Amino acid sequence: MKLALAARPVVTLWVSLVVIFCSCSRKGDPSSLAPQEKAEVTVKWDKVLTVSKTVPTLQVVVNPLLRRGSKIHDRVFQSVRDLGADYIRYATWFPYPKLGIAELDPPKDGKTSWDFSLIDPMTEDFVNANAGHPAIFNFSTVPQWMVKTPEPVPYPADPDQVTWKYLRGTEFRDPTFKELADYYGRLVSWYTQGGFTDEYGRRHESGHHYKIDYWEVLNEVDFEHSLSPETYTRAYDAIVESVRKVDPQIKFVGMVLAGTSPNVGLDLDAPAFFQYFLDHKNHKPGVPLDMISYHCYVTPTPDETMQTAPYAVFEQADHFLDIVRYIQSIRRRLSPETGTAIDEVGSMTADDVFGKRADPFRPIPDAYWNLSGAVYAYIYAQLARFGVEVDGESQLVGFPSQYPSVSMVDWDTGQPNARFWVLKLIKDHFGPGDKLVESDSHSPYVYAQAFVTPQGQRRVLLVNKRSRSFEVSLPGLSGSEISYVDQSTGFQPPASLQVTGNQFTLRPYAVAVVKMPK
Repeated sequence: MKLALAARPVVTLWVSLVVIFCSCSRKGDPSSLAPQEKAEVTVKWDKVLTVSKTVPTLQVVVNPLLRRGSKIHDRVFQSVRDLGADYIRYATWFPYPKLGIAELDPPKDGKTSWDFSLIDPMTEDFVNANAGHPAIFNFSTVPQWMVKTPEPVPYPADPDQVTWKYLRGTEFRDPTFKELADYYGRLVSWYTQGGFTDEYGRRHESGHHYKIDYWEVLNEVDFEHSLSPETYTRAYDAIVESVRKVDPQIKFVGMVLAGTSPNVGLDLDAPAFFQYFLDHKNHKPGVPLDMISYHCYVTPTPDETMQTAPYAVFEQADHFLDIVRYIQSIRRRLSPETGTAIDEVGSMTADDVFGKRADPFRPIPDAYWNLSGAVYAYIYAQLARFGVEVDGESQLVGFPSQYPSVSMVDWDTGQPNARFWVLKLIKDHFGPGDKLVESDSHSPYVYAQAFVTPQGQRRVLLVNKRSRSFEVSLPGLSGSEISYVDQSTGFQPPASLQVTGNQFTLRPYAVAVVKMPK
């Protein structure tokens, strides 16, 4: 899920670059013919900065390409299975109401509109692909009839027809939120207790007895229905109490803010939102604050050119990281036991704001996926330093009309792109329990962070933040294996090479993991 469309600025992010990464020992390396800038990496392996809690993961947003019968259905769910990540965020969202809202019409004359026939197949496929891993579930969209509007809000009869006009109104028709809470209680009961009893006492059987680890309460509430901290907190408490009656073991993720994202500018009310929600005295007694979440998308300003795009996106990433530091200080002061999930991390192009209306659709250059992957890798390492628990890349499948530039796969074939492979590279080499040690690349354009795994393996994450190559040196590098994602790997898995010297060439937007010799 992305931020509300009305909040998106017009931006330009058409990057036409060639991204290649290779060892300095490779034959035919054109960059070897010209002098390269240097990045001299130093690591103090015995100086531990912190121990990582951070899980690298992604979000799966429901849309027509995840439905059975889609030409990429099998391949994308196989990618979920192959990734094997914890805390994947499974999210239904408002552009496809029939694919995410289980009661589209209000109860009337003894009849209800409960219908899971389109929702269940995708949910079942996700649960099966994610078997053995905890997940975050978010059925984010409130049935529109629960919100006051001058007239009823229609929805497309075709479940695959996108609509951006479903969300309306800012005031719920039931100010106690019992109606809203009952909806989510029944929805959770459908998936965890084998069914539920509806508003008229009729039993609906599902046969589902899934284990739901975390339930995220609504989505981007500062934009979707524009809820105040006070209103959202009351809705959160009501939903949590209702769901806990169904399954007391479920934990909860709250807030789910969009106003933290640097590409919309920090919402001036966002700090107040955190201050209010994280203060336990504003909640009903016994309501848990297990985790909070918020989102980050980076994108250049409207006057940026393709040559300056990387400068803008990494500058915005640094701005977001400043926001994270500030939010972490609020959390530690008011509710230190509460975890943090930044479960939408991505970059966007201008056409992701208006591309759903564009005809014809303009293809996205392959180099863009590498740039976006590099930004995610950079943010991941920084979040690990800050003690954030979940870092979720957004999103598995996007396509024209559904934010194509956040996609982690080719929407025509289902083949993962560089964004997915960067995530897998990180997930396969780093995770909770790693020690982050003091590291420095001595270059503002190459990011380096060294880790020591619980097994004692020494690894260095390198990110090239620019569209040019760098000669990287690292003491003790000889004999290392380097796994990497760059333009040369394209839509294929990370490649690897053995290094015989103490330096190598890090190509534009490359993300590399150095596995130091034992």
